[in-house]
Amino acid sequence: MADTLTRKERSERMSRVRGKDSKPEMVVRRLVHGMGYRYRLHRRDLPGTPDLVFPSRKKAIFVHGCFWHRHPDPACKLARLPKSRLDFWIPKLEGNRRRDRDNQARLGELGWDVLVVWECRIGYKEQIENELRAFLERDHAGD
Repeated sequence: MADTLTRKERSERMSRVRGKDSKPEMVVRRLVHGMGYRYRLHRRDLPGTPDLVFPSRKKAIFVHGCFWHRHPDPACKLARLPKSRLDFWIPKLEGNRRRDRDNQARLGELGWDVLVVWECRIGYKEQIENELRAFLERDHAGD
């Protein structure tokens, strides 16, 4: 199946995809801040450049877009594959998934706890808030 957009239209649309300060990330940031936690953003010295970093707790949070990071939940409708150019998309998206897994493992080796919040879960604010609180209040795994 061919793409419904021209190459120029597709390029323009894809250029609008944000790598940081996305809507799901902003929701998580507001929730965490509202709970009284303070954090650092996008620490480039850590593997994967986590979205939220809590240095004194050695905890990092990634807010992943379900499409780009291949959310493994079969019920997630946002993680669907495109209908065209699968020879391009499958290796690209699987590469993202592998890189995420490697970065999270590297963070673990450095003594950091990691939480991934998926874009499709953002609408469940009470559940997300409970998950964030449990993650942030839990004793550090390395202790």
